[in-house]
Amino acid sequence: MISIREKTLYIAELDLWIDSMRSRSRSYVSHGHADHARPHDVIVTSPANALICEARFGRKGTRAGSRPQIVWETHAFNEPWFIGEHRLTLFPAGHVLGSAQLLIEGPSGSFVYTGDFKLEQAFTAETTEVKRCDTLLMECTYGRPHFAFPPRAEIAGNMVAFARDTLENGEIPVFFAYSLGKAQEAIAILGNGGIPLTLHQSVFTMSEIYQQCGMPLPPYRKHDEASFDGESALVWPPSAKRLPEHIDGKRIRTASLTGWSIGGGVYRPRKDQAFALSPC
Repeated sequence: MISIREKTLYIAELDLWIDSMRSRSRSYVSHGHADHARPHDVIVTSPANALICEARFGRKGTRAGSRPQIVWETHAFNEPWFIGEHRLTLFPAGHVLGSAQLLIEGPSGSFVYTGDFKLEQAFTAETTEVKRCDTLLMECTYGRPHFAFPPRAEIAGNMVAFARDTLENGEIPVFFAYSLGKAQEAIAILGNGGIPLTLHQSVFTMSEIYQQCGMPLPPYRKHDEASFDGESALVWPPSAKRLPEHIDGKRIRTASLTGWSIGGGVYRPRKDQAFALSPC
C-alpha cells in the first residue's frame, strides 16, 4: 500500500503523501511540528492541527503570496471517510494537541501510520488510542533501549521544585521548551504546581489555540520586557535568540526540557538543569 518516492512516504492508490517535507498537491499532516508539517495545496489533518498549522505557516505558506491558499481537509477523530474502496480514519496519537494516527482499511488489508505518538497520558493532549491493524509503521524517536524515562510525576515534581527554589532565591527560572506541545506540558506542570508563568510570544500563541480547542491551561501572561518583574517563571522556545541576561539585577537560571537528556547520545546541555520531559 505504501511506497517511498522522493524520500517521502506515498500511497499511490489514494494519491496521498504522508508528512511530506516538500510541498505537494495533497498531503496528510500528522501534527504541527516542523519535521512533519509543511504547506501543501490540500492538507488532510485533524481540526485542531489545522488551526495549529495555520498559525505556524499561515494560509498562503511560508511567505505571503508564495503559493495558493491552502485547502484544509479536516476529519474529526474516529469519523471515517472513504476514498474509493478505502476507508480512512484519524485517531489520537497523544503527542501534542490534534496529533493523529492514520488508519487505512481496504482490499489489501489494514494499515496504520503513527508519526510521533505517546502511549502515556499527556497533560495537554488527547488520550492515545491503539487500533488493531495488519501493518504498523511508527516513528520511534527514543527507540533505543537506554531511553528509559523516569515517571512523569517525578519529572513534574522536580520541575516545580526547581522553579520554586529559584524564585525563592530571588532568581528567575527559564524553561526552554518547544512552543508546540512541550511548552504546554510545562505550563500545565508548573501552573498546577503554583508557579506563576510568563510566556514567549510563540508559546503564548500556541497556548491560546490550545484553549480555543477546549484544552484548559493554568493562568499565564505574555512576556513584555517593559513590564516583566521577574516574579514568575519564563517558558521560552529554544530557537528564540533573545533572552535578557538580567532583569532588575536578578540572575537567570535555565532548564532544558528534552528527552535527549537521558544520556547515551550526543546531547550536551548548556543549561543549569535538564529535565527528561518529552512529548513522545
